[in-house]
Amino acid sequence: MRQAMNSMTTLPISASPATAGNEAGTGFALGLPPRRALLPRPAWAALLALVIAIGIGVPFAALVLPASSAFHLSAYALTLGGKFMCYAIAALALDLVWGYCGILSLGHGLFFALGGYGIGMYLMRAIGHDGVYGSDLPDFMVFLNWHALPWYWQGTEHLWYALALVVLVPALLAWTFGFFAFRSRVQGVYLSIITQALTYAAMLLFYRNETGFGGNNGFTDFKRIAGFPITHPGTRTVLFLLTFATLVLAFIAARAIVVSKLGRVVTAMRDSETRLMFLGYSPLAYKLFVWTLSAVLCAIAGALYVPQVGIVNPSEMSPANSIEMAIWVAVGGRGTLLGPIAGAVAVNGAKSLFTAYFAEYWLFFLGALFVIVPLVLPRGLAGLVDDVLARLRAPRVNHPAPTLIDGRSES
Repeated sequence: MRQAMNSMTTLPISASPATAGNEAGTGFALGLPPRRALLPRPAWAALLALVIAIGIGVPFAALVLPASSAFHLSAYALTLGGKFMCYAIAALALDLVWGYCGILSLGHGLFFALGGYGIGMYLMRAIGHDGVYGSDLPDFMVFLNWHALPWYWQGTEHLWYALALVVLVPALLAWTFGFFAFRSRVQGVYLSIITQALTYAAMLLFYRNETGFGGNNGFTDFKRIAGFPITHPGTRTVLFLLTFATLVLAFIAARAIVVSKLGRVVTAMRDSETRLMFLGYSPLAYKLFVWTLSAVLCAIAGALYVPQVGIVNPSEMSPANSIEMAIWVAVGGRGTLLGPIAGAVAVNGAKSLFTAYFAEYWLFFLGALFVIVPLVLPRGLAGLVDDVLARLRAPRVNHPAPTLIDGRSES
């Protein structure tokens, strides 16, 4: 008996396919799928080509080519392109929590607006004495008969301080909200409604003149940023390139998270949170991290949006804007990263066309998208592209023609 047991203990453990090349002594393997590459080599090459083309082509077309040239980029084109890229960053941020974490937020417009207000406070202070009233205070404060800056405006004359507000304030709000909501295990439609209520309450708060954020009108009439005239073509070009660089870096960072072990845990939490808890994981920390990171990305998008558009007001916190963000992700294809970027550009491009030629029908078109896309394109534009590519790559099977045997076809 003892000899049999000894012989059993000396049996080699068969290696799994993942460890077929390892030495015989390693034995045990979990059989996990190999970690995916951050990006395939062709994708890196395409991304590098795009960065070079945008980095060289946009400044050349905007600053060197004359306005009479067909390839000249006007101030309107730069602003429109920069605005679309800001929306794409916001859609990417929402895709992290909805596509990979399974949390449908209908309040990301709040974080977008907070980032805009953070940089807007600096832009209002940068006006200086060039305002209508020639005062050290922003014009709306003079109009409302304010005599001094509120305490929360102190330090906003410095760009670095405003940028810190852009990151820290949305992060603190998102972390606080997420901690209590996720710890209470609020999920599904209930969480979506709470996020929508949060952004609506913030919108009502910012509409009040007593809050010190400009009331209905918000912040506008910006003059300069970092000492440069904000309407100068060179400044607009720099803002465009900065937005493009932020979009590329945000995509790479999101991709790095998705393909990492953290991304696998987050995706498993989306598919079955209860099973993940039985395996010993605590979903709270993972949800808080992804939720807070998504809020910060959305706030950065808002901070890039305001200097290019030239205005920020409480309507940016409207629940309709947050719902529109969800439509961008749904149209592009949630859980794909590239899909929401394409969806944001496609939907807002259609919005520009509809509001220019069929303004009264835009809301009907938007509502139709919200209903039809989940039915016709459940995986969005990204899923449609994947299906087309799969069909093109599928090998064609040529069936031989039937032969005649004694006057009859061979089946």
